[in-house]
Amino acid sequence: MNGPDLTQRPPRSPRVKLGGYVILPRILDVGRAHLAGKAGEYTFGCPLDQQFLSFTGLQADDLLAELKAGKSDVEVLRWVRERSGRTEPEILAWSAYQVQRAPSDAEGREFYNESAKKLAPERDDLVTWFDLLDVDDYVSFGGRA
Repeated sequence: MNGPDLTQRPPRSPRVKLGGYVILPRILDVGRAHLAGKAGEYTFGCPLDQQFLSFTGLQADDLLAELKAGKSDVEVLRWVRERSGRTEPEILAWSAYQVQRAPSDAEGREFYNESAKKLAPERDDLVTWFDLLDVDDYVSFGGRA
């Protein structure tokens, strides 16, 4: 199985879209790396993946099977569309919400703030989960936040 080596570089940002879906390209990167034994610190089926899977009604194991079969991004997107039944307006609204999603409870906010302070102590512009993931990816591979 040939997949990205996530011990050498991060997966695509959760902001990157495929067929209007945010998160999906990142899931595909992590899934392929998982199958190739090169996922590093990334986990297929993580809470971020669950956001996508819940919205589409898909199962992580079924998606992983498509990747194991060697399907391209476009082929996986076709498979997702056939099975999810989501309309374009629903996908666009869900993706817009995900881009803006921030911690919604005290526990989540505490975790978020601690993580942001650890990763980027000088930054005061981190608000969303995607902001935190992007900074984490950048810092984890040698960048300075």
